[in-house]
Amino acid sequence: MHDWKNRAESAEDAVKLIESGMRVFLHGAAATPLPLLDALVKRRDVEDVRIYHIHLEGECPFEDAGCDGRFRSTSLFTGGNMRKMVEAGRADFMPIFLSDIPQMFLSGRVQLDAAILQLSPPDKHGYCTVGTSADAAIAAARTAPMIIAEINEQMPRTHGNTIVPMSRITAFIHTNRPIPPHAPAEPNPIEAAIAAHISPLVPDGATLQMGIGAIPDAVLCRLYDKIDLGIHTEMFSDRVVDLVEAGVVTNKRKNVHRGRITTSFVVGSQRLYEFVDDNPYVEFYPADHTNDTAVIRRNDNVVAMNSAIEVDLSGQVCADSIGYRIYSGIGGQMDFMRGAALSKGGVPIIALPSTASGGKLSRIVSTLKPGSGVVTTRGHVHWIVTEYGAVDLWSKNLRERAELLISIAHPDFRAELAREMGEIRHFEIHA
Repeated sequence: MHDWKNRAESAEDAVKLIESGMRVFLHGAAATPLPLLDALVKRRDVEDVRIYHIHLEGECPFEDAGCDGRFRSTSLFTGGNMRKMVEAGRADFMPIFLSDIPQMFLSGRVQLDAAILQLSPPDKHGYCTVGTSADAAIAAARTAPMIIAEINEQMPRTHGNTIVPMSRITAFIHTNRPIPPHAPAEPNPIEAAIAAHISPLVPDGATLQMGIGAIPDAVLCRLYDKIDLGIHTEMFSDRVVDLVEAGVVTNKRKNVHRGRITTSFVVGSQRLYEFVDDNPYVEFYPADHTNDTAVIRRNDNVVAMNSAIEVDLSGQVCADSIGYRIYSGIGGQMDFMRGAALSKGGVPIIALPSTASGGKLSRIVSTLKPGSGVVTTRGHVHWIVTEYGAVDLWSKNLRERAELLISIAHPDFRAELAREMGEIRHFEIHA
């Protein structure tokens, strides 16, 4: 494969293969093929191109009003750069479990015409990899009749189920650019307090899943006294590397992929990308494997940590919207909440600060806002954690749940929540 670079095209020429009416998968997160995306949205000679993607890196390329009618984005998980577009009705959002996205393409329910991917360079056998994001990219690569690729010298070569043969690539560009870095931030006092309540729930030998955000990172900072932790997750970032280097994460007690970190994608700093590059200790798999509850439950003591926007006093968890406004997506929260619940000794956790808007609003509420999406149902919920404590709602009735949740709400809102609950359920709660 020594001559592959000679066959590279310009981004403008590569995206000329996209025609009006096509349905296109776009690689996401750190693997967003930005040069190809930029060239695509400059096309003025196409219309009704539907683009399916998870979170995209960088500024929103569809923001230009000139894209209307030419390109229509469907977010399978809405990142910050797409929220205004979705809210304005100029882009679409699809509620879907992360674990179900690959099957949507594999089954032909959404028939792709093309996949635009960012890949690592081919090895001597002619195989590229999907690098930092396997999630739905492998399903797209296998079902789309055409692959347009950015082959980036700096995209990590990853192990697991990640390969894309050069023979499958219809057209490609050659780049040598850094993967967008996201360095971890130090936890603030509220995040640190939440982490302090979660860390005792993590037993030695636990297998961890961490959602995206500051709270899971804060928890990882408090696990250095644990022994033989494992990682089976949809994503991870730099804090896991710290625990590996400290000898805390060994994966010795996992039943599935023992001795390996298992993930679907990664987002973090350059140090993280160097850690996963050609590292057989880290295995990437599509989300229909990492997030399959039948796979997750086979590990013992699965501790799943995920976040929420609001939780009502019955235990309903809103995690994808602020009222009617789409904020993110279902993602893998329910996959791992249920998988952890079915795991022997599993601990499913929803963690959130007790307030929003600088303390003006309680995030534990008597009733979710109109339009709020229930991502984790009250039938699936177990542990809820705020900076004021951790409570387990499983096997608790509605009155007991309300009492427990009010006990970890911000003190300024407890009396009001107790009064509202009394009006709704007609039982007395002392806050």
